[in-house]
This record gives sequence, structure tokens and C-alpha cells, in this order.
Amino acid sequence: MVQLAFTHRILAGAKRMGLHTAIETSGYLGDRADDRFLSCLDLVLLDIKSGDPETYRIATGRELDPTLRFAQRLASIGKPVWVRFTLVPGLTDDPANIDKVARFVAPMKNVEWVEVQPFHQLGGFKWKAMHLEYKHADTPVPDLALVNRVVAQFQAAGCHAR
Repeated sequence: MVQLAFTHRILAGAKRMGLHTAIETSGYLGDRADDRFLSCLDLVLLDIKSGDPETYRIATGRELDPTLRFAQRLASIGKPVWVRFTLVPGLTDDPANIDKVARFVAPMKNVEWVEVQPFHQLGGFKWKAMHLEYKHADTPVPDLALVNRVVAQFQAAGCHAR
């Protein structure tokens, strides 16, 4: 959504060709997307990294409210959404945090799935290549029991989760 006019042209062209369209976004810039832009989308993959504003700020460096506003807007127009929740041990795995996301998402009829995405270390090399500090170098990958607990927590709240 940083290059909204360009992205709109690509999505509109894809729709004219009969192609399914989707974007992946944090929703942080969702206020920039007008109805014309949203009409070109078949699906939004929306990352909601946390339900707790402070945890969200730590995880993303941004405020949570723009993401939640965008999610509510998508719900109000019935735009299909897959919410993506990144499970980071020691950061986003607190049951109270997950509960906040689950309770926010569960009533939204447009949310088809909540995808629990286990944290991994596959991109760690990029930080080193850019000579940047990688703050998650020592963060463990969540084990299967933790992943299953989080998926079950979303399901117990009424979300379709996987």
C-alpha cells in the first residue's frame, strides 16, 4: 500500500483478466486504500501480530490501531480475509495476547481463516548481510505443543484456525 496507484493498476488489470487477486499487509496503511482499490481485491492476508498494543509495538515498531481499523473496515464491507498470526515464543505466545486477537477476530464473518505461523530463523542471514542487529537470533522456534495450544485457543474462541 506504499505504492497504492501502481498496485491498483496491477490488481485492476489482473481482475480484468479474470485472475484472483490478493494482498498481504499489516494493514498499517489501510486508511490509504479507497473503495476502488478494495474492489479489486478478492482476498486480504492480514497480519495481526498481537492483540496487546505494547507487544505489537515491540514486534513491529508500529501502533496496533491502524491494523485493527483496517480489519474492521474489511469486515464492514465483507471482504474475505485470512488473518495471519506469527507465533514468537517469549513475545506473542502469552495466552492473554492470543485471547485479545481471537476475541477481536472471532465475530468477523469475513475472516475465513486464522493462520498461526510459527516463528522460524530462515531469514536471519538477511539481517547479517545488511549489517543490522538481528534481535531474534536467540529466539527459539515454537514446538508443536505450543503451536497446537495456540491453534486450539483460536478455535475455542470461535475462529477457523490452522
